[in-house]
Amino acid sequence: MRNNVRKIREDLLVSKAELARKAGISALTIDRIEKGMPCRMDTMRKIILALGLTLKDKEKVFPPNVQP
Repeated sequence: MRNNVRKIREDLLVSKAELARKAGISALTIDRIEKGMPCRMDTMRKIILALGLTLKDKEKVFPPNVQP
């Protein structure tokens, strides 16, 4: 499962720990998602918002072909 979480996070110069704190999830969860592990829709929503994006940007972060 490929997504753009790591690329967007690094482009914003945000650490995994900082993104995790903003999203209210663990840094381990961020690490797993960046490695391609699946996640729940609620977790996707938290990550998208923590990256400063809107839910309309969902496909930029999680392309349609990789959603569960």
